[in-house]
This record gives sequence, structure tokens and C-alpha cells, in this order.
Amino acid sequence: MEAGDVYTPPTAPAPVPITPQSYDEYRGKGTPLVIDNGSTTLRYGFCTAETPFSGPNVVAKYKERKFNRPVLLFGDAVEVESTAKAQAKTPWEGDVLLNFDALENALDHAFIHLGIDADTIAHPVLMTERLCSPLHSRALTSELMFELYSVPSLAYCVDAMMSFYKNNIPSPPTPFRADGIAVSFNTASTSVIPILQGKGILSHAQRIPWGASQATDYLLKLLQLKYPTFPTRLTSSQANWMLREFCEFSTDYPALLRTLKDPLKLRSPMVERVIQFPFTVAVQEEKSEEELARIAERRREQGKKLQEIAAKTRLEKLVQKEADLQNLLNLRERRAQESKKDWQNTLSAEGFDDDAHFEQTIKKLEGDLKRSRKKEVTAENGEEMEEEIPSFPLVDVPDAELDEDQIKEKRKQKLMKAGYDARQRAKREKEREREERLADEQRERDERERDLTGWADKLKRDHAAIVTKMKGRARRRLELTDRKSAAAQARMKSIANLAAEEKVGRKKRKVGGEDTFGADDADWAIYRKINAEVESSDEEDDLIRLQEVEAKLLEHDPLFTVEDTLASITNRRSALITAFKPVYEEGDLIGKYRIHLNTERWRVPEAWFSPSMAGVDSAGLGEVLQNVLSRFSEAEKGRLVKNVFVTGSPSQLPGLVPRLHASLRPILPPEMPLEIVRAADPALDAWKGMAAYAKTDEFKTVGVTRAEYEEWGGERVKRWWGGNY
Repeated sequence: MEAGDVYTPPTAPAPVPITPQSYDEYRGKGTPLVIDNGSTTLRYGFCTAETPFSGPNVVAKYKERKFNRPVLLFGDAVEVESTAKAQAKTPWEGDVLLNFDALENALDHAFIHLGIDADTIAHPVLMTERLCSPLHSRALTSELMFELYSVPSLAYCVDAMMSFYKNNIPSPPTPFRADGIAVSFNTASTSVIPILQGKGILSHAQRIPWGASQATDYLLKLLQLKYPTFPTRLTSSQANWMLREFCEFSTDYPALLRTLKDPLKLRSPMVERVIQFPFTVAVQEEKSEEELARIAERRREQGKKLQEIAAKTRLEKLVQKEADLQNLLNLRERRAQESKKDWQNTLSAEGFDDDAHFEQTIKKLEGDLKRSRKKEVTAENGEEMEEEIPSFPLVDVPDAELDEDQIKEKRKQKLMKAGYDARQRAKREKEREREERLADEQRERDERERDLTGWADKLKRDHAAIVTKMKGRARRRLELTDRKSAAAQARMKSIANLAAEEKVGRKKRKVGGEDTFGADDADWAIYRKINAEVESSDEEDDLIRLQEVEAKLLEHDPLFTVEDTLASITNRRSALITAFKPVYEEGDLIGKYRIHLNTERWRVPEAWFSPSMAGVDSAGLGEVLQNVLSRFSEAEKGRLVKNVFVTGSPSQLPGLVPRLHASLRPILPPEMPLEIVRAADPALDAWKGMAAYAKTDEFKTVGVTRAEYEEWGGERVKRWWGGNY
């Protein structure tokens, strides 16, 4: 199978040993500490550093079995240690800071890494918090910083505002007065903050509950639905890697899906990405040619024996069905001789509900006999077998005149005679059907010559009815896979009724009261109803009839083409499904461990603009931007859209800027300029903006001091342009 470039998921990174930074150059100088407490990554460092230290914001506490001692791991080390992964915790629950034990452990790691080993952190701290952070989270964070670490002052800021500040820092001594609208893509949410004169208008800010973690979970669910029997476990970290590496925004998602209806387009290297997961090839024992030949010969012998047994079983069933049919026909002759009440009692005693059930059983048995006789008459090459008239001399001889061996031979001749008689009846039946078929063909030919359009319309209606019937069966099989569907509930009800049924007719009591389910065709009708896999004879008849109708229409109706046949329609759909999820041959381990990404690459990012497609009841990003802009005057709106600023790690997905432009341009006046800018470094600009601001004199006035904390409590913050007030 051809495929484009094949990618391999990365392995867990090796943990980097903690090497404490030299603290001498910062000791006693009160250099501000900058901490970007993100849901995914913790970034920390002194404001004078060019780049921060960072690591996954996750900790794990567990007891090491070898030395029986407690171990605390942070960041990448958690992913490496399998025992620790089960105990991993993050300070965040969704978009709210709640787990302060994990936050304490993460901050301990950060301060040790920075070389601060004292009980008191003698540095002002600038720390991020989410937009509209709950007072409870802020109060507990302040309590942790002041009571445990004894920081001299603590200031909170919104990461989106600081990233905006970093990309719009004015030249000193000009104050920060930039206008724009910041769109921050975070782990658990996406925020939209309008900014005028350098101050966030938080009363008009909005947030949607969709971020990178939800997108990762959505991609993981799509892949699990696409590959329900994938041999290895797909993890969230692998799904997040696929999201970052292969997913992108589409300017027009519906139009893109229309182009991907072509299977060749769906499998093209521009669309498809193939991820190869590691696998182990099983060692197979090599067999010699003699052993292989011996195995093949044994299989041939077994197959021959099975064929003989099957032929004998078919013949016995055919004889039994003929006997059952004859008994039912004899029973039907009694109907005219008995009263209505007596006839109903007779039917009940024989196991029938009413006349309709009785006639339906006879009709079904006659149809089964026709098919069975045809199979017996026709040889393997499809030609009719020519038989010599055999003789059965012992059939009419009484048993009393025969010895034991002759009695056995008589039974064998009886079975052979029954088979011969059945084949002769089948030949006569086939000849009669041939004559009827020729007569039907002649009538149809005459009708076609009289009115071709009417004849074609009639066949097309038959064709549509058969297709609808076949689709209904397929739909029911699909519904049976869902235990909550109406079909599945009806199936379980039938099973329960069969289990609780105690009333058994006389016909079913002939075997000494044993369970005789399957003794007649009504039982198998119930079996087909409750079994989702079994195929009934009606399906085979419908398929044959459909092929006959299509062959006639193709031959005589110029408006009916090969493209209109069910096989062609099914092949087109099958080709699209195969392109969406390629099928590999049995035993192909390489293909079995492959994931093909195609439509998911654009479907997952589209959820930022349509969260409802992922089951989230929320407005999309385009609608939120429209709502925010509608609250401003035309002049203010013009100032905002001149600088639409996107930041956050998920904003690095390709195609975001054109997608935002396609969403905003139709809702703005044609003459209004629109400019969308991505942050220079979407992942680090928030920390860099905080570091730049911490070096200004203004920073000294926005932090809450220890004395103010003791007087006003942990919820106390100062009002400034980068905070939540």
C-alpha cells in the first residue's frame, strides 16, 4: 500500500538532572522573580535572565520499593517513571488553580533550581493567574507565597496582557498606551481581551471553555473511534504531539471537506499523515517441505470427509423437509372437514398460532425445498448430473424375511431411494420453472416493446425498493451494536421472552420434554431476529433479484448507467472509507500499527470556532470576537481590529491567522483596516513581558506587600493595567 511520509511518535524525554543555578549574583539584591504558572508548563526565572527555566507543571509523590523511601518527581521525570505516572498531579483542574500541594512541590523545585535554599524568598514575585481567577484560588496562592516562602511582595498579572505588552513595548520614556484585542490560546480555555490605551477592558472580555487539552482529548477520541482495535494504547501525550505537529486550521472547513470526498485527494501526501507505532515481530517456526506437504494432505483428507458428511446431512434434511411438508399438506386437507373451533385446537396442538402462521410455514418450507433441490440437482461445475436408474431390491422386502446385514443394507437403500426420488422431483420442478421463466420473459418482452418508459419506471421502482430493504437490514445490524437502540432493546426482549416461555406445543414435546428450539422454521426466524450476524435466505434472494433488475435496465434503458448500480455506489463509498482508514492485509504488522491522519488534521482545530461539533455547548471564537467588538463604537472598533494579537502555544498551529481573517472580515465595514499579528514567541512572550515589566519602576507599585497581606488578606490585589482589575 502506498503512503506518504511516515512519522514515528517520540519517546518520553530523559529527565534532566537538577543543577542548581549560582545564586551569588542575586543574593541580597532583591531581583524580582518571574513565575508563569501555566496549566501545562511552569516557567520561572529571575527577571534579568534572557529565557526562563521551564518544565511540565506536574508532580508525583510515590514510595520507591527498592529502598522503601518517598520520592518526589517533577516535570519530565514523571513521564519516564511508570510508577510515578499513576500518582501524577497538576496544580490545575481545568482552568482553575485548586491543588496547592502540587503547586507547593512545583515551586520548591523551581526555587531549588534557581539556587535559593533559604527558608525566606527575599525577592519580589510577579506571578500569572487566569483571566477572572476565583478569589479562593488567589487567596490560597497568596497564603502559600507569604506564609511558607515569606516573599516581600506579590503581584498577579494576566498572561495574555503581558504577552501583548512584550510585543508592544514602547520606547522609554513613552508610557504603554497600545490598542488592540488579545486572543490568548491556553491549555484549558481561550480568552479574548480588548485593550484600549494599554489597559485591558476586562468587563468586555470573554472566554470559551476550549483549549489545547480539550483539543487533545477530542483528537484522542476521534482516533479511538477510528481505530477501536488498535493493538497499542494511545496516550494523551501522543495525541498532543499529533495535534502540535500535524493539525492546522482551514480557512473554509466545509469547502475543504467537499474536496476531500475524492479518495485520491484524501490519500494524497498533502493531506494524509501516517504515524507508525513501534511493534515486535513474532518469531515463527520454519517447517520443512515434507511437513508442509503432510499438513496439506491431512487438510485435503479432512476436507473430503467434511464434504461427504455435509452431503449426507443435506440429503437427510431434504428428506425430512419433504416429509414435514407432506404432513403439513395432509393437515391442511383436514381443515375443510373440521369445525372452526376444532381446527384452531388442532393448530394449537401442532404449535401454530393461527392460519396465517400455518400457511406462512408451508410457504417457507416450499421455498426451502426448492433451493435445496436445486443444490442437489446441480453438480460442482454447474451442470446437471446424469444418473442411471438405480435399483433398490430390498426396499419392499419385509424385515422379517431379512437377516441383520440385509436390514442394514435395506436402510441404506431406503436413504438412497429417497435421495434419488428427491432429485427426480427437483428435475421435474426445475423443468417446470424453466417453462414458467420462458413464459415470463416473453410477457416482459411484449410489455417492454409496448411501453419502454413504463417498463423501465416499474423496474426502477423495484430496484429502489430492494435497495431500501437491503439498507434497512444493514441499518438494523448497525443499531444492534448499540445496546441502547430500539432494535437492541427489542432483541433483548425477544431473548427474555424465549427464556421465560413455558408453553410448548405437542409438536415440540415429542422429544421427551427436551429443549427443541430450532425444530421448525419459526424458531430460526426468531434466531435471525435476535442474531445480528446471521444472514437470511431473503437477503440472498434480494441480491439475486437486484442483479437481474440492474442487468435488464443496463441492457434496455439508456438512462440507467453503471454509475447507478448499487455495486458502483457501494464501491465509491467503500473507496472513500478505505481512503479514510486504509485496510491492510491480514498479518501485515506494519499496517496494523499505523494511524492515518487526514480529516482529523483540520477537524480538531475547527472546534475552536465550532465547539458544538465536539459536544461543548459554547460559542465559537469567531462569534465571541463579534460579541466583544459589538460593545464598542465604530471608532474604538477600528482601533481594536488594527491590532488583533494572538498568543499562546496553540496559536502556533498553521492557518490560524487566515482563519481569523476569514471570520472577522465579513463582520467589519469594508473600509475598516484589519491586521492580525501573532506573538513573536507565543510560548515565551508572556514570561518575557513579565520580566521586562518587572525591571521597570512601575512594578514596585503594583505588588501587595507582606504588611498589606496581613492587613487585608490573601484576596487583596492592586488595580493596574496588567492585572484582573
